Amino acid sequence: MWGIEASWIFFVVASLALILTPGQDMLLVMSRAVAQGSRAGVATAAGVSVGLVGHTLLATLGIGAILQASEWLYALLKLVGAAYLIYLGIGLLRTKRADVALESSPPRSLGRLFFDGAFSNVSNPKVAVFYFAFLPQFVLPGALRPTLTIFALGLSFAMLTLVVKALVGVCAGVLSAWLRSRPGVVAWVYRSSGTVLIALGVKLACERRTV
Repeated sequence: MWGIEASWIFFVVASLALILTPGQDMLLVMSRAVAQGSRAGVATAAGVSVGLVGHTLLATLGIGAILQASEWLYALLKLVGAAYLIYLGIGLLRTKRADVALESSPPRSLGRLFFDGAFSNVSNPKVAVFYFAFLPQFVLPGALRPTLTIFALGLSFAMLTLVVKALVGVCAGVLSAWLRSRPGVVAWVYRSSGTVLIALGVKLACERRTV
């Protein structure tokens, strides 16, 4: 049984601590929820979680080990992820106060919001390496089906992420109407979020991998 083969209590506690740590995915969910409401935040959170399912499959198949061993593959995926973060950040920075006040900026579809969340997550090689290093720590020695257990742990982490980040998206969305009635505040939120996303993208691009 998976419950016997994995240290589930410790896994859930450690996972929640990591998920609640502010990062690029959390920031993306919050900014989309503030811009378009709770549904947008939940759609983005769902995309992030699906990205984690992708990382679960990669970790289960051992691709995390390949990323750890292949310098050029890691660097390529890192640059793609960094470029996308910078692209999203520039989009937020270009939002004008007048656009916010008149709500003239075309809203993103739920499908596009879902894609933004999924691509932002799946294109981050640090998540793949993190999965490869993190998940096996909760597989007990002598587990009969360690690969299946890692897959179950990865899916569980993705589901916990969906619950936490969707709740964050809903809360941010509840405040979105109040914020949108104050275009100066929203413009400041957009520009702050854009600046942080760009900074995260630059940090990811310049960061040296540690093995």
